[in-house]
Amino acid sequence: MTVIGRVRRAHIAFIHDLVMAATSFVAALYLRLGDDLFGYSAEFMLQGTALFTLAAAGAFLWMRLYRGVWRYASLNDMIAIAKSATLAVLIFLPLMFLLTRLEDLPRSILVINWFVLVALLGGPRILYRLFKDRRFSLTLERDGLRRVPVLLVGAGDGAELFLRAMAHRPTAHYRVVGIVDEKGTRVGRKIHGVDVLADLETIPAAIKDLTRRGQRPERLIITKDDLDGASIRSLLEVAEEHGLTLCRLPRLTDFKSGIKEGLEFKPLNIEDLLRRPQMALDRASMKAMIASRRIMVTGAGGTIGGELVRQISDFEPAHISLLENSEFNLYAIERELEKRHPGLSRTIVLCDVRHRARLDEVMAAERPDLVFHAAALKQVPMVEANPNEGVLTNVVGTRHVADACRAAKVEAMVLISTDKAVNPTSVMGAAKRVAESYCQALDVVESAGAGGTRYVTVRFGNVLGSTGSVVPLFQRQLAAGGPLTVTHPDVMRYFMTTREAVQLVLQASALGCRGVDRGGRIFVLDMGEPVRIQSLAKHMILLAGLRPDVDIKIEYTGLRPGEKMVEELFHPAEPPMPTECEGILLAPPRSGDYAALARAIDELAEASGAGRTDETLALLRRLVPEYNPAGETTPRAAVASG
Repeated sequence: MTVIGRVRRAHIAFIHDLVMAATSFVAALYLRLGDDLFGYSAEFMLQGTALFTLAAAGAFLWMRLYRGVWRYASLNDMIAIAKSATLAVLIFLPLMFLLTRLEDLPRSILVINWFVLVALLGGPRILYRLFKDRRFSLTLERDGLRRVPVLLVGAGDGAELFLRAMAHRPTAHYRVVGIVDEKGTRVGRKIHGVDVLADLETIPAAIKDLTRRGQRPERLIITKDDLDGASIRSLLEVAEEHGLTLCRLPRLTDFKSGIKEGLEFKPLNIEDLLRRPQMALDRASMKAMIASRRIMVTGAGGTIGGELVRQISDFEPAHISLLENSEFNLYAIERELEKRHPGLSRTIVLCDVRHRARLDEVMAAERPDLVFHAAALKQVPMVEANPNEGVLTNVVGTRHVADACRAAKVEAMVLISTDKAVNPTSVMGAAKRVAESYCQALDVVESAGAGGTRYVTVRFGNVLGSTGSVVPLFQRQLAAGGPLTVTHPDVMRYFMTTREAVQLVLQASALGCRGVDRGGRIFVLDMGEPVRIQSLAKHMILLAGLRPDVDIKIEYTGLRPGEKMVEELFHPAEPPMPTECEGILLAPPRSGDYAALARAIDELAEASGAGRTDETLALLRRLVPEYNPAGETTPRAAVASG
């Protein structure tokens, strides 16, 4: 439409509203006086009508009433009309008082006039919108444009926005046949004329009822941003059972003004399936721990280390030291940090934690206040095939970092541990348990003196997308057309998103750094319920729009050496204790005598460094009595990585 066309329409609307204003004054007098109105003089009627119309004209222009488009009349337009009517009455009252002293004007006429004016201004706008919407629907039917029937999940703002957008779009490809309220409190009600049919548990019945009425949906569209993982998994199963596709509406924050043309729904991802309710985090305590402090992150280019760097940098440290053994990973995280916080003081350090002299040199030069130790070998089959390397990095390397922190009088060191350290069946798990024990023992020793280094250990399970984890493997296998390989139908693992895990690591670190109880306790992240890997594979196939065991096969390969059927977060001797923060638990200490442990690790370092594998494994069994190798019958040389 041209500018001239828009101006003409605004003029027509303005003239319409002036006529309605004049009519409202006369109508209000009649409603108040009835036939007595005809006893008033023509002069009074003309003066009053003209004066009110003039006041209304000023109010309409002042409130910019003609920026709105009648085609899209909404609650905001009605509010603007109500404000304009109020202003018109407030302007009219003193003007009429000056002219007539209000001698012949009933006081209640002002209230009646307000309601009549709002009705006369708002009514035509709403009727015009209803007429245009109806004509739009008939046009679509006449032109034969097929609109995909969809069922919305979520009876909130997202659903309301989607319904309004679909009603306005001449190229709308979707027709909403019903709404599902995840809480069930709005079932039986309507949103923009669309019925809220069911809650999450009764969706199958609602789909069957819609099918009988010839309105079978072809898609389930999630309109809620915060639907939890259990609900999404349930929806995925319903979609599979009824042959529907499941997707989500882009978040409301993705739109600057409404839903755009050419809307593309977002596919669900694996994080959606594992999502847990948002935990309340004490970000103030995290910032107090990091802001204006010197921080070091070992393994800074890894999955956890990289996310630690990202989140720590957001809390404005005085300086951050990135320590990494991989040149490429160090380069990548440093480039990312440069883009994220270009002015942040930082040092990149190419260093292997196995090299104690180099580590001492770096620690003395960098003078960190806090050290986050994320450097480790984590891939169970790889470490199982190379046990000496696993011990040298995960045990000896951790001791080097811990001792260097002690020598440099670092305020606190945070060790990133794993659930595989509990009742370990792998070299990786046993090595991480020895690392835990050493840091626990050091924490007890250092607590005896004033101002000693604090050692905080944080234990958690798998993170999505980490190096060697099952999710990237499944993604590669899906891209190749399958099959997806699962070790055993009953294998279960704990999973958490990388971002959520690191947030809780920082929260636990803040608790540990300010806590007065320095007994070597381990902070354990609440990972929720373990996930069956078979179900994970099935859901990933469904999310790709394919059918498990039809389009993509699932094959079972058997447990690999070192792998457990079900991981654990607590040892039986570690009854979990709550902390003040939701999502973080405490495990009581199980560390031994520091001096004896240090001597045993010396032996372990000598054996692993010399490549005496049998001696290394024997020492691991001695240090970790609960270590029960799961793959003893499988020759180590036959173990493949992946």
